[in-house]
Amino acid sequence: MSGPYVIRGSVSLPEAELTWSFSRSSGPGGQHVNTSDSKAELRFDLAATEALPDVWKQRALAHLAGRLVDGVVVVRSSEHRSQWRNREAALVRLAALLAEATAPPPKPRRATRIPRGINERRLRQKKQRSDTKRGRSGRDWG
Repeated sequence: MSGPYVIRGSVSLPEAELTWSFSRSSGPGGQHVNTSDSKAELRFDLAATEALPDVWKQRALAHLAGRLVDGVVVVRSSEHRSQWRNREAALVRLAALLAEATAPPPKPRRATRIPRGINERRLRQKKQRSDTKRGRSGRDWG
């Protein structure tokens, strides 16, 4: 595989903490499909890792709480026919998942008031439109 997978900044996934398992994948593959284990399953123990800073780890554990099984996040990939490409896809997916989960929360939105001029212009246009439509009614044509 093409080197360490960077989560963000200088933090990357340690190869020693990744656990791989392979199985037969569904889908196309011809005669080769029944003999090769091309589906890749990647496990990363998020609760026990030392690779992430504590703040990031707590953020990720809270963000991925629904996906974790005993503190372990599992990523599967079976979209490619080759095991190698499925391994690459699983690693990229895990790195992206952890990058999103460890991202700082967005800044809170500051409420702002609508300027009075904008509100007055909107009401003036509504009144003008109302007058235009009232002028189309046939009541005054008698």
